[in-house]
Amino acid sequence: MQRDEQELTTYFADAPEDVSLADVDLERLPSHISVIMDGNGRWATRQGMERGQGHIAGIASLRETITACVRLGVDVLSAYAFSTENWKRPQQEVDLLMHLFATTLVKELPLFHQENVRLEFLGDIEALPQKTREVFEEGLSETADHTGMTLALAVNYGARAELARAARLIASEVKEGTLSVDDVDAACVSSHLYTADLPDPELLIRTSGELRLSNYLLWQLAYSEFYITDTLWPDFDRWELLRAIRAFQGRDRRFGGVKA
Repeated sequence: MQRDEQELTTYFADAPEDVSLADVDLERLPSHISVIMDGNGRWATRQGMERGQGHIAGIASLRETITACVRLGVDVLSAYAFSTENWKRPQQEVDLLMHLFATTLVKELPLFHQENVRLEFLGDIEALPQKTREVFEEGLSETADHTGMTLALAVNYGARAELARAARLIASEVKEGTLSVDDVDAACVSSHLYTADLPDPELLIRTSGELRLSNYLLWQLAYSEFYITDTLWPDFDRWELLRAIRAFQGRDRRFGGVKA
């Protein structure tokens, strides 16, 4: 994706001492960055607030991450917003999250238009409350023709459910005779996932220091580089993103092979 060099330099001005735009190679950026946005509740608790305030604060971090990725020229940013297991949380928190999803998307549509961001959803959004689903569908429609960065939000998403869904779709096509069993390979499975039109993430960022995938993109993350930071999501900013990219660029990516 093309970048505006002047906007990029301005956006990453006033860098802290430990990281700057000069620390990353703009020609070797990951094409797809994925984020597990963790720590909103703990952030709020440490501030003496209700957990919901942490989710509200986390919106600003996502907005900044979106803008930073657009400025850098990243092709795809995906983010884990709500898992299939999150329905087990207190009903008040679930209701707040559904409300925030709807209201935030309405507020952020002007930003998506301004930044030419195309919106996608990963997960079963048909199971969401009607108002939230309607707003999501409006966002998909209004950004469908955008040609800039793709923002893929995982909502009501679980990797095991996604793989089971793909298996059902493949089995149905085999049963109907439109797909041969011999053609069921890795590429075939990938083409039946929510991410069928997206490259696999090259860099996965998880905030709050947790060392697990939490049922997120289990297939797609097979060869992704992981960056774990103790920073809680509401404190994640453009500089934390640069630190993650710098770490990614320092990795030796062999994809199971050995370099001569």
